[in-house]
Amino acid sequence: MTNQKFFLDTQGQFLEIAKILNLKPEIVEELKEPQRIIKFQIPVKMDDGKKKIFFGFRVQHNNALGPYKGGIRFHPEVSEDEIKTLSMLMTWKCSLAGIPFGGGKGGVIVDPRKLSRGELERLSRGYVKGVFPFIGPDLDIPAPDVNTNPQIMAWMTDEYSKLKGEDCPAAFTGKPLEMWGLAGRNEATGYGGVVTLKKLAEIFNLNPKETTLAIQGFGNVGSNFAQFAFKAGFKILAVSEVDGGVYVKNGLDPEATLKCREEKGKISGCYCVGSVCDLSFGKGISNKEILGMEVDVLVPAAVENVITKENAPKIKAKYVIEMANGPVTSEAENILQKRGIISVPDILANSGGVIASYFEWLQGKEKKLWEREKVLKGLSKILEESFEKVFNLAKKEKINLRRSAEILAVERVVKAMEK
Repeated sequence: MTNQKFFLDTQGQFLEIAKILNLKPEIVEELKEPQRIIKFQIPVKMDDGKKKIFFGFRVQHNNALGPYKGGIRFHPEVSEDEIKTLSMLMTWKCSLAGIPFGGGKGGVIVDPRKLSRGELERLSRGYVKGVFPFIGPDLDIPAPDVNTNPQIMAWMTDEYSKLKGEDCPAAFTGKPLEMWGLAGRNEATGYGGVVTLKKLAEIFNLNPKETTLAIQGFGNVGSNFAQFAFKAGFKILAVSEVDGGVYVKNGLDPEATLKCREEKGKISGCYCVGSVCDLSFGKGISNKEILGMEVDVLVPAAVENVITKENAPKIKAKYVIEMANGPVTSEAENILQKRGIISVPDILANSGGVIASYFEWLQGKEKKLWEREKVLKGLSKILEESFEKVFNLAKKEKINLRRSAEILAVERVVKAMEK
């Protein structure tokens, strides 16, 4: 799926909700496109002394509920349409969670693996210079995303504070702990996903010990999801990353798998049960194969558009938890629904990160440190309440969880716009 199709697909889902809610034409016009698109050049002095131009984006979809909120990704395939789509999804995600933020997203077209640490710092600071007039603690609060991390947020926060002439820890979230970063922020998205998994298990009477999982994507989100699910007693049969994955018939240990990957550089061959990793415990599996596995719960936690109309008829899982942004296309969603497969949408399942970002923002404004236990407890409460609202509406209206989540999210934004 192209990024343009990704945008039209997401926009089309909103237009369907607009019809259901009978929204006024002027509201539809405002919400179907972002309020602002910022495209800019970022000149960076490279280590060889030459200047290279990179292209950056910041898209601000809607701020009816509060400042724009959303990550910044560094990736060679970043495009305006992709960032537009993700900014719209952030509006719905923040709304559904009931936090006082609107939706935004940013990106730079770059392969950060090809930059030195110095070049990466200069690019990060250059990004802030390019968007400085449009961001800030009460305007738009960026955060990490694909290929960005607490160190990059530290450089960006420092650059923003320099330009502003004062210390501004609430201007960015996802920062290191020593710069008013939040305890628990790193694992928040994965942890939140497991909160929704537990609610799913509770509602459908699933016994964790007998419930099998396959997780596509073993980065920050996928690996944290795996570790919290494992601690909760769920049985993880397979995990995968870009270069392929591992299948362990008796269930793998995600912590041992992570340690093995650190040593080997990839998870291929890391068949770990308990603290022991042995080739006899399992076999290799591809990203494509993991999607069609016979498991109870499939967790796409890598990239968008991996479950499509082509492979949706072959999904054997009974439940899907969307930990990536937009991993299931709208055509695939319809196929899954017809087949009786329950899919927990991304705007609910992976909202733990933005909820934790809200806590970090509050911490930065108040300059009072939050304990990790308080963060995870607060996150659980918000996600459990959101899940129940989404599930109850879906049950009442006989609609799928995505449609229910989108109705609740759009309704809250529209009420704020009409005040």
